[in-house]
Amino acid sequence: AVVEPGCCIIVTGQTLAMILDSPVCTQEFMDIAMKVASVVCCRVTPGQKAEVTRLVKATGRTTLSIGDGGNDVAMIQEAHVGIGLSGKEGLQAARAADFSFAKFKFLQPLLLVHGHYSYMRTCYIVQYCFYKS
Repeated sequence: AVVEPGCCIIVTGQTLAMILDSPVCTQEFMDIAMKVASVVCCRVTPGQKAEVTRLVKATGRTTLSIGDGGNDVAMIQEAHVGIGLSGKEGLQAARAADFSFAKFKFLQPLLLVHGHYSYMRTCYIVQYCFYKS
């Protein structure tokens, strides 16, 4: 549940390194990060991207990571769902991902169409279970 829907946290790589070095600071950061609408991490290393994804994943939430270059591979592999964009930075992210796209705009049909199909399959199974009971 988002407590502050209009708020966002912006963290730089240097600040994130200090936060991740201390378990107390890491816990405080995650407590705050789970209460805001979004967290933006800028100028971070590939290891920091993967660590933030691992921390969010440890809270029990489903994670989706999107990357377009070799520096995003660790983050994509750590997430529940990884999406790689093939483009100017090469194909490393696209090869490491669960789904690969040529452009970012193709993400919406994936979420809407496949999400709808998944919902319909689940509904069918629930109805079938009620029928068999």
